[in-house]
Amino acid sequence: MASESQKLKLLYLMKMLYERTDEEHGLTCPQIIEGLAELGIEAERKSVYRDLDALRDFGFVIVKLPTRPVSYALANRTFSAAELMLLIDAVQSSRFLTQRMANRLSTGLSSLGSMHQAAALSKNVHVEGRIKMQNESVFHHVDTLHEAIRRRRKVAFRYVKHNVDKRPTPQHDGRTYRETPVHLIYSEGCYYLIAYNEKHDSFPSYRVDRMQGLRITDEPAARNKRVATFDANAYSARTFSMFGGEATPVTLLVNESVMSAIIDRFGKDVESTALDATWARVHATVAASPIFFGWLAQFGTAVRLEAPTSLAQKYASYLREIADSY
Repeated sequence: MASESQKLKLLYLMKMLYERTDEEHGLTCPQIIEGLAELGIEAERKSVYRDLDALRDFGFVIVKLPTRPVSYALANRTFSAAELMLLIDAVQSSRFLTQRMANRLSTGLSSLGSMHQAAALSKNVHVEGRIKMQNESVFHHVDTLHEAIRRRRKVAFRYVKHNVDKRPTPQHDGRTYRETPVHLIYSEGCYYLIAYNEKHDSFPSYRVDRMQGLRITDEPAARNKRVATFDANAYSARTFSMFGGEATPVTLLVNESVMSAIIDRFGKDVESTALDATWARVHATVAASPIFFGWLAQFGTAVRLEAPTSLAQKYASYLREIADSY
């Protein structure tokens, strides 16, 4: 039995270093010997030093910390404490995850650090007031949609919206949608399916959490040049809140006070020409929709839609209808 436990000594030593040490917290040689003894493994100082050298030879960065007495710690981890904090906060901020799922994933991420880091991470995560999904169907839907894309099959589902009583109500009298799944996009805290609709030769988007009864069908997915060359990045850049619309080249007259917001929306490579120290002309492609108009309206007179004229007139009509409703 003693020989069997000795075979496990190196593994248990690595487990101790992984769970209990980091760049700020170490274990002394006596603490290591004591920890191994609690597991029924006998060790002496020289054998611990040999084992630490063996772990170093294998590739682990085992460092000496300047403590009295000297302590030893695992210094190379997949993520630093700061990186784990960013990942955990991203998980907790994700609206498509239920709170239970977010907590489970956060616990898993915390386990990638030492117990000291995990304790600090749990204290620093603030989730109060964040809007979360109420069911976990979206998590399984994402997996199903990935599988459908891989197998090149259409999916079937009902699509819901909320009525005035805040109850989910199937759209189009509960009819079943049959679509070719093309791409999944994560935007503004939600997952969206970009599908190809053969009837309209278009790419509608669907909120994954608003799908009901999602299943993979036996019908092959549509295959054509538009599907094969679909550019998810370009689609995301021109849509607003994933609201579809006809791709339309636009010209915007932009005041320097809001140029940062324009770059945030279209990227630093957006085509623009400085007119003077205050104004610039920006050329971009957008999905023309009321959502685009709403985005534009937030800038007031700091952004003017110059072209195309037909879209500018629709925008003016949109603003007048809002003003007339008050």
